[in-house]
Amino acid sequence: MVGLMGAGKTSIGRALARHLGIPFVDSDKEIEKAAGCSVVDIFSLYGEKEFRRVEEKVIERLIDTPPMIKVISTGEGAFITDAVRKIVLGKALTIWLKADLELLVKRTNFRHTRPQLLNTDSRQILAQLIGERYDTYALADVTVETGDENIHKTLNKVLMAIDKYNSDNKKGEQNETFK
Repeated sequence: MVGLMGAGKTSIGRALARHLGIPFVDSDKEIEKAAGCSVVDIFSLYGEKEFRRVEEKVIERLIDTPPMIKVISTGEGAFITDAVRKIVLGKALTIWLKADLELLVKRTNFRHTRPQLLNTDSRQILAQLIGERYDTYALADVTVETGDENIHKTLNKVLMAIDKYNSDNKKGEQNETFK
């Protein structure tokens, strides 16, 4: 699962894993376990460059260790990193949960676990991230547009997108957006 913070990667990822009867892993939680501190602390103590280095190693480990079939929710910047993107595009089905600015602002406004949004104008930062990152997220195998809807509706869109991808992949077709 790839996309910006607030797009639903963790909640939809958990629901997808539960539906499919496979494990769910949040890469940020795994990074925190490996580092022994929170993502916010890693950013403030060591900087983004060190965080991205650790993130790459953790995601590579998650993809390459059993069970091989699982749902992984990545941090919002993971797929933007060339090395991580190469790893996940080469070894996994990538699903971009695409959300509009209003929804992202609504979902992230009252959370203090987003290092990039602390003590700043979250709307401005999220708009900037949309401009900088959506073209890269569009490289994912599947795009699912999320809205202010219940989790079951989004999960159904993801399941339909996976089925369509699997069907099209046999025919050699690629990314279609599901609304």
